[in-house]
Order: sequence, then C-alpha cells, then structure tokens
Amino acid sequence: MKKTILQVVQHLRPGGIETMALELMKQLSPDHTVHLVSLEGNYQEAVSAWPRLASVKTQLHFLNKKPGVSVVTLWHLCRLIKALGVSAIHSHHSGPLLYAGLAGKITAINTHIHTEHDVWHLMKLKNRRLHRVLLKVIKPILVADCNQVASQLHHYFPTTPVQVISNGIDMQHFVPAFGEQKLLLRRRLGLPEKSFLIGCAARLEQVKNHNMLLEVFRKLAGDSILVLAGNGSLHQSLAAKCKKMGIANKVFFLGNQDEMLPFYQALDLFCLVSHNEGLPLSPIEAQACAIPVILTDVGGCHSIVCPRTGTLIEAGNARMLEKAIVQQLQGHRDGSPRPFAMAVGDLQETVNSYRSLLT
Repeated sequence: MKKTILQVVQHLRPGGIETMALELMKQLSPDHTVHLVSLEGNYQEAVSAWPRLASVKTQLHFLNKKPGVSVVTLWHLCRLIKALGVSAIHSHHSGPLLYAGLAGKITAINTHIHTEHDVWHLMKLKNRRLHRVLLKVIKPILVADCNQVASQLHHYFPTTPVQVISNGIDMQHFVPAFGEQKLLLRRRLGLPEKSFLIGCAARLEQVKNHNMLLEVFRKLAGDSILVLAGNGSLHQSLAAKCKKMGIANKVFFLGNQDEMLPFYQALDLFCLVSHNEGLPLSPIEAQACAIPVILTDVGGCHSIVCPRTGTLIEAGNARMLEKAIVQQLQGHRDGSPRPFAMAVGDLQETVNSYRSLLT
C-alpha cells in the first residue's frame, strides 16, 4: 500500500545527512509519496545555497524555526502532517526527533523511524537526558548509520533496540573519469591539469579540522594542489591562513558544489581529517570514483576505508597524515577502491532496508 512519508531534518544545507535524506526521498518516491521538512530556514535561502533542491521543490517544506524551543513550529508541523495525510515519519538527528516525534504523537502517526548519524552531541548529559525521555515517549524505530554509532546508542540507552542501516550512494552516478576526461574536468573547475590534486569535501567548520590539513599540506614537496569543496564560518580565516603560510596559490576554495561528481573525478587523493564523524558519504563517493582516501579513525570511518588503497589515521595526528599523503604521492598503493565502495556503500541496500521498515 502506498504511504505518505514525511522526512524531517534540522536544515537543508549541503551536508551528509541532508544528502542522504534527499536520496531516500528520490529512491522511495516510486513506491510512496515522500515529503521533506526542514525545521529551519526557507526555500529561497536553501535553493540559493543548494540549487539541486529546485528539482524537488514541490516535495519540500520549510518551517523557518528560530533558535530555541518553538511551540509555533510544533503547531505548524502538526498542521502539515494532517494536510499531507502523512502515515509515516522519518526523523534525522535530535531536533527533528523532538518536533517530529511530538507532532507524530499529537496526530496519531503509528510509524516513526528515527536515524542517528553521529553521537557526539550526546556527550552532554542534558542532551542524553532529553534523548532518553523522547525515546521512551515517542518509541521510534531507532536506526544507527554505522556499528560505532549503534554501540554508543546502546551504551547510552540500553533498553532501546537499535538496528544498523549504513548510508549509501548511487553507484550508477558516482563513476570514475580517466585521461582526457579528467583533464577536461579540471579545466572546467579552474584547476591545474598536471598537478597532483588532493581534495576535501566538508563544511569549513572546526570539527572538520581543515587547519591540520593545511599545516601538513604546506610541508609537502612538489607541485601538489589542495582543493577544498564546501563552505562555512571558517572560510575567511582559512583563506587568510593560506596567505600567511605562502600557499594561497596552491589552495583552491571551490565553495559548495551543487554537483559533486566532477569534483571527485578531478582528484588524485581525497582526505577527510575530522575530529568527529558518523558515517560520512564523501569518502564513499570519492572511492566509487576510483579515488583513494585518507580518513581519521572516528565514528564509522574505519569501515569505509579500502584497506588496499586507503589509509586510516589517528584524529589530530599531523605526522600520520603527512606520512599517509607522502605514500600516496609516491604511488605506494595501487589498484582501485571502487569495488570496495560498491561492497560497503551501495544506496540500493540502504533504500531496501528502510523500505522494509515502512511495510
């Protein structure tokens, strides 16, 4: 039976959680009617930062929530649930659990799936206490996006069952580029054609630790180039740091990319050196494009690094990062990580698992 599903996220800015929600909406739409609610912001702001949202405009809803607890937001969400005839709710992260969970209870929605994509927000006692109450009252089907997140959720909330559904990507979309095609992509992105390109796709925020990446990059010999996709509050300070270190001509800030495929295809190496993660999509996307990765051992990252072509390092360990990059520059690792990415991060497996919870 076709259901009307309402996914709820905190905001619709480019990021892993938001991308996953959009992909689920796209993949589930043939079988169900799927809508996506952003608690914060409005459509014009969102589509300006992320043009791909325009293609699904009719399925998007924005509640323009302001900071703090908002009874008005809860009321608007209840009205939207009734107006759309929602029969199942899927919330992502803590804020959406609060509003979607209470709205679902008020409007008598029987099926509520809640996915946690990381757990570092639960390190604060007040957040754990609120989460514990919400899980008891709402009783959602609790999902973790990797085993590490599931383990921590079980530790914090031992009486609540948790199941793991790993994030996935569209393997038919993320494919490699070689030879002249790769050079053409670099030209279109305004990047040097012959250099060794090291890329990172992440919000320019403290948690992603771009500072360490820049400090290590400065030490590298040769004509390597660092390419940063994404935007955030640290953009200006990171750009100023590049200028101060004398590497401004070797670091390219591309900003948010509406289409990530050309970015990955143009690279030689992908690095994500975050302090905290859940199960990020970007390393899977890069490896599906046959690009080796270097990741910090946080969250579920250890499960998505190809052991033949990639490297896992300690968070905050600049020496390990430098050694790993040098090994890649010297070509000490051969082969393609694409078969590994297909084995651990196929979107169809993710969609099928969620679809089974909705039947």
